[in-house]
Amino acid sequence: MADIVSTNQFKNGMHIELDGVVWRIVEFQHVKPGKGGAFVRTKLKNLESGAVVERTFRAGEKMARIYTETKNVQYLFDSGDEVVFMDEETFEQIHLAHAIVEDSLDFLLPSASVQMLVVDGKPVGIQLPASVELTISETEPGVRGDTVSNVSKPATLETGAVVQVPLFVETGERIKVDTRERRYISRA
Repeated sequence: MADIVSTNQFKNGMHIELDGVVWRIVEFQHVKPGKGGAFVRTKLKNLESGAVVERTFRAGEKMARIYTETKNVQYLFDSGDEVVFMDEETFEQIHLAHAIVEDSLDFLLPSASVQMLVVDGKPVGIQLPASVELTISETEPGVRGDTVSNVSKPATLETGAVVQVPLFVETGERIKVDTRERRYISRA
């Protein structure tokens, strides 16, 4: 199921196997210093524990690439230590540890559809859409005339997440939020 991939072929979101554990590449950077060999600096997320580590590889180093499947699931509820999803085809309930999906819960409303990552038949995490539309539940009112520069203010969304928004955005408005960078995109 796995083939060999070089560090020169890394892409964000790719899954690799290191020391018998599956990791997702969160971000990477090719570095070519003036002296010495090139290397690749990466930030990897462990799919089992949810831990994020930084790791450096020599350029051209090879490792096993893991192919993952995705299935459409619906977010049901968070029980505290586990998060429960329902497979949209078989209607079976799937339980994931809270630590694995903790970052994604900020952008999930109950009954929202997302994609679940499956490695070797075992669910290991979820993939959010690139952006979601959510309603602002609370934010400070903007001060009229305070538009000299690109000023922002914190806004609490209906899911409890806090993002920075421009001053003209008010409580009750629907906005589009980038789920990867956790930032305001536009009004919905």
